[in-house]
Amino acid sequence: MTTSSRYIAEQATLRAFLNCYLREVEPGIDCIHVVGSNNGQPATTPAIELPLTSQQAVLRAELNYRSLTGCHVFGRLWLCRHLNDGWQPVEPFTAVLMLVHEIYRVFCRGNAEQLRERELELLHRLTDSYRLMTAYVEARRRHREMNTFITAEQAVLFGHWLHPTPKSRQGMTDWQQTAYAPELGGRFALHYFAAETGLVRHGSSRPEQAPAMVTALLGNDAHRLARTDGKLLLPMHPLQAQALLLDPAVNALLADGRLCYLGPAGPEFTATSSVRTLYHPDLPWMVKFSIPVRITNSLRRNRRHELEAGGMMDRLLSRTGFLRRYPAFRMIQDPAYITLDLPGREESGFEVILRDNPFTGGEERGVCTVAALTADPLPGEPSRLAALLKEVARRDGKEPEAVARHWFERYLDCALEPLLRLYDEQGIALEAHQQNSLLDVASGYPAAYYYRDNQGYYLSERYRGTLDRLAPEAAQIASLYYPDEVIQDRFAYYLIVNQVCAIISRMGQDGLVSEAALLAMLHHRLERLASTLEGAGRDFARSLLHRSTIPAKGNLLTRLYDVDELEADNEQAIYTELVNPLWQWRQRQRQEVTDAVA
Repeated sequence: MTTSSRYIAEQATLRAFLNCYLREVEPGIDCIHVVGSNNGQPATTPAIELPLTSQQAVLRAELNYRSLTGCHVFGRLWLCRHLNDGWQPVEPFTAVLMLVHEIYRVFCRGNAEQLRERELELLHRLTDSYRLMTAYVEARRRHREMNTFITAEQAVLFGHWLHPTPKSRQGMTDWQQTAYAPELGGRFALHYFAAETGLVRHGSSRPEQAPAMVTALLGNDAHRLARTDGKLLLPMHPLQAQALLLDPAVNALLADGRLCYLGPAGPEFTATSSVRTLYHPDLPWMVKFSIPVRITNSLRRNRRHELEAGGMMDRLLSRTGFLRRYPAFRMIQDPAYITLDLPGREESGFEVILRDNPFTGGEERGVCTVAALTADPLPGEPSRLAALLKEVARRDGKEPEAVARHWFERYLDCALEPLLRLYDEQGIALEAHQQNSLLDVASGYPAAYYYRDNQGYYLSERYRGTLDRLAPEAAQIASLYYPDEVIQDRFAYYLIVNQVCAIISRMGQDGLVSEAALLAMLHHRLERLASTLEGAGRDFARSLLHRSTIPAKGNLLTRLYDVDELEADNEQAIYTELVNPLWQWRQRQRQEVTDAVA
């Protein structure tokens, strides 16, 4: 019998929420649950037990897979309200609702009315995420995927495993989802405004200036829209165009003719995994917009300092020569921007970032985000990573485990080591989480790593003199500089917990190679780097090897208190301490040695 799309989405909702709950709220108690009998003997299954004290109940979740990196897989659920009543099955979403109720009655502190409001907000996002997952699963079952950049971008049906409401999108209606959600693969034209040159601000780190880049987006419509009486064109996401047309300040400019709304034009774009960054396979630029949609934690908008940071980092990395020395490491740069200035506002809503598009002319095949490679598949299907590795094993006539180990070494070569060397040599760390990270696996094995996102740069205060000499404009963007102790925390979370551990967990769940074996390989690589690097990268590698915990973004805690991380101080969410998987692995190794000796 085919599993319903609703049930698949419900299981995915439970898994995301419960993994967050165990990490950030209550670790639970390991136990054994009796599920029946076998030849007169009790049949049992491993489970984790969670007290629901405010509801005078206990919840148990079957553990189908225990992950060393924190991404567990759950099975059946049981609830016990009174000892004499025994354990009764409970639906996954009912269990999630009970956990939300428990959080706000037991763990949260504050004004009761405010907490109730936040609880309702979280429940809204949970149901929104669950409902959208159901729609995405249903749509995906009707269409076969191809192995291209954009199909991988649009293949992440359940969101990443570190967020309790991974597909919540407030501000986008159902009919807009059909057009603009990446998971549904809609195609649409950009909308255009034309503004007097005195209102427009733009910048570029390349010889080609932003207005010319915008013209390139229009394709055959360029000549038609170029006749705008000397005004400059501003492309806009249709959702943002609709919001701007309701802005009184924008309407005032439209009324006096200094700004014109031209409507849709040019070729059709489609959304990448970020929703607001759009792609066309034949054009040289992707385009990143502000949109009036709250995705997971935050309202998505381009900030003024991000506009400048993209071009500055493009120039800085070019001057370091790092990309020439490490050709397997590549940056998808954001070299240009264009926007309209409105008096008294830091941002007007017109902010547009132009991003390099290296995935044209056949180069889009075999490039995939780490998020898509490691995403949970639909029931009965392999994950993208498992399918890839098994195909390589079949092609090369090797055992899948041997292929998986070699693949992981190649992955560390291009996705881990260059990032540590960039930090070590230049003092530049990247917010290299799984959605910002792409791999070229066209040959089966990782051949190149791509990083993207101008929100994700950390420049070390320790290297400030060198960096300011290479790019004097860096001194004007104070928000990019951080002390190394902060960088080490953030880098450890994004690179190790979010990205590398996603690969490790996926291979373990797919039965390709044990997580313990992969953690041993990661530990060995970090030991080698700690002994050969000489600067901040060496210190970072050493800290990863020895620290017992890693500060990790508490996406559930951030949601509990309804924090928009992009509006918070230093654009940071609430952080919590997670056990360092490398430290935990080493402790287990030592215990095994002790037990063997004993």
